[in-house]
Amino acid sequence: MPRARGERGAAVVDFVLVSTLVVPLFLGILQVGLFLYVRNTVTAAASEGAHYAAVLNREPADGEARTRELISGVVRDQLIDSVSAEATDIDGQPGVEVTVQAHMPPLGLWGPGISFSVQGHAVKETGE
Repeated sequence: MPRARGERGAAVVDFVLVSTLVVPLFLGILQVGLFLYVRNTVTAAASEGAHYAAVLNREPADGEARTRELISGVVRDQLIDSVSAEATDIDGQPGVEVTVQAHMPPLGLWGPGISFSVQGHAVKETGE
């Protein structure tokens, strides 16, 4: 069916109008998914690092090193601001806490980011 002369180029305008709505929505969903992936990965690494340091004859520094090792294989080093581990008290028991400070830039590429912090805890093994 031939188009009327006044409708010529309407498809381009329709594409631009729909794209201005769909592209930001898609990028927002992508950003949320990327943030959740990074946060969950860093949380799991902090928890594993705390459990590693809680084993008998290991120090919090061992858990810090283990956490860095686990993170470096999966998440870009530029996203991690700091990793620290310290001995702590967990419900009256000696324990280890590993804290990871990180940030997520918008769209995972550039710009000001979202800073977040995660912790992993474990009760220290004793020789008794």
